[in-house]
Amino acid sequence: MSIIPKRDQLTPKTFLKAESDMETKYMNPYLAGFFLGLLLLATIYITGRGLGASGAVKSGVITAVETVAPAHTNSAEFYKEYKTEHPGSPLKSWLVFEVAGVLIGALLSGLISNRLNFTLETTPGVQPKIRIVTALAGGLLFGFGSQLGRGCTSGAALSGMAVLSTGGIITMMAIFGGAYGFAWFFRKLWLKNQE
Repeated sequence: MSIIPKRDQLTPKTFLKAESDMETKYMNPYLAGFFLGLLLLATIYITGRGLGASGAVKSGVITAVETVAPAHTNSAEFYKEYKTEHPGSPLKSWLVFEVAGVLIGALLSGLISNRLNFTLETTPGVQPKIRIVTALAGGLLFGFGSQLGRGCTSGAALSGMAVLSTGGIITMMAIFGGAYGFAWFFRKLWLKNQE
């Protein structure tokens, strides 16, 4: 195995090579994809619906607004429709429990594999502040888009494609097509010295 230089001595090209030389203990992606497919089928069979995450965020926001401004939730059309479609507490939604399980599972996985640490990964030449700002902006835009598209990658695309939904197929194509298209424009945020 080659000797990997210190992080601050890396150029973008040697950084990528050094990253590929490092030994990792990740699951084979094909095997992980197979298990994800089984999980999706089991979820549809047991709960009658697929996976998703953005709905849990919506449930949390609605609960917060109900707590802070109950009069607003009683008068706004959006909250009235949500309460009609989802009787009871928004936090009793299947998606809230799913996301809680994902967070607990990720914590346990990190502990078991000894990869649980707090780091901010950047490439050489990119300041941590730029990494944080662009990651937050991208996350906010993706969250906003998931509400416009009536679901996130898991709910609209993955679960939608599992039941051969035209909307799910279009959503998946739009997510990956958009990501590939925008990656070219923003590549210099991550690899500043690339030609």
